[in-house]
Amino acid sequence: MRMTSLIRAALGACVLAATPALAETELKIFVSSQHQPDVWRKMLDAYEAQNPDVKVTIETGGNTSDAQAQYLNTVMSAKDTNLDVLMLDVIRPAQYAAAGWTTHFPEKDLSAYVPAYREANTVDGEIVALPAFADAMFLYYRKDLLEKYGIAPPETWEELTAAARTVADGEGAAAADLQGLSFQGKAIEGAVCTFLLPYWSQGKQLVSGGKLDFDRDAAVRSLALWKGFVDDGVAKKNVSEVATDDTRKEFQAGKVLFAVNWSYAWKHFQRPDSAVAGKVGVARLPALGSGEQSSCLGGWEFGVSAYSQHQEEAKALAEFLSGEDVSKYMAVNGALLPTYPGLYTDAEVASAAPWFAQALPVVETARARPVTPRYNEVSEIIRTTVNSVLAGVKSPEDGAAEMESRLRRVLR
Repeated sequence: MRMTSLIRAALGACVLAATPALAETELKIFVSSQHQPDVWRKMLDAYEAQNPDVKVTIETGGNTSDAQAQYLNTVMSAKDTNLDVLMLDVIRPAQYAAAGWTTHFPEKDLSAYVPAYREANTVDGEIVALPAFADAMFLYYRKDLLEKYGIAPPETWEELTAAARTVADGEGAAAADLQGLSFQGKAIEGAVCTFLLPYWSQGKQLVSGGKLDFDRDAAVRSLALWKGFVDDGVAKKNVSEVATDDTRKEFQAGKVLFAVNWSYAWKHFQRPDSAVAGKVGVARLPALGSGEQSSCLGGWEFGVSAYSQHQEEAKALAEFLSGEDVSKYMAVNGALLPTYPGLYTDAEVASAAPWFAQALPVVETARARPVTPRYNEVSEIIRTTVNSVLAGVKSPEDGAAEMESRLRRVLR
């Protein structure tokens, strides 16, 4: 187990202490269950060693962002004092701050973090959460097959389509079960990013200054792109039923040439039982036509509950967990992308996760989904529209018109 000298010393203090001090403050932190609470526990042990008067317990729950939000929304609506620190999806801080569910960090400087997280955690000039770890959507591809046919990783969606056809033609019957592209078409949060990727690449915004800034023509082209993949056989017919982990499983089974997914998928692809271990490349997501390559920002943040009875202690814990030493430890031991740019070229991090060097340009150029207190409504409108278009219930034109009309009622 690798660790920085600060954390090594803190964990060592647990062993050296002859008589542990009685904890005076008990804190509880909510950690999403799919983000390695066992590794975070090591960091909490280190914190307790540095602060023997504090005892921290973990509460876990939810295997998806939506499931976690449903639980936390219930807890916070009840003004429950049981939780002190909350691990939040990057799309949640503005919503929780507007609801009065989290407190601010008035003295905190976010300049050392990846810039996108300064934006995502700042609402009306106030810092409302601190970065836990980074994430972004990536284009995963079968490196072995692209090299076999002399194809470079695509920089446009048009190049991706051509590459998929070249490989399918070359592989013949062997490619009968090989999809060209897998992406999230189910009415889940990932479908919001599905819409935004080509929409953003056309140089368009969705929200500016808290107000809707919608380009219907760009929206039509975005929806038509994804429906075109289905109609042309590049993506499977029932992609409207595909969720995030479905894409991961399909690619890991060797049934997909290109896949759009988050960073968590990488470690699964490298497992001994993976059909694609050692055959995977990662790149920035393509652009639409001559547009700019864009990715969807992910990641998780630490917020402090407004109902915590230990405000200062909870903020101190959040700041520790958001620190550079912890970010490095979680990168080396948990394969979680750092929130500090310099760590992507750190020797220990590079040794533990060599692909992080390819990840930094994606994370640095990723764009945050609309930062608005009404994000839940925005998300629901976009995800259901994308799903309807992919299922053939609506045309791209009708979907874009309906999306604009509904969004205008939410973001006036």
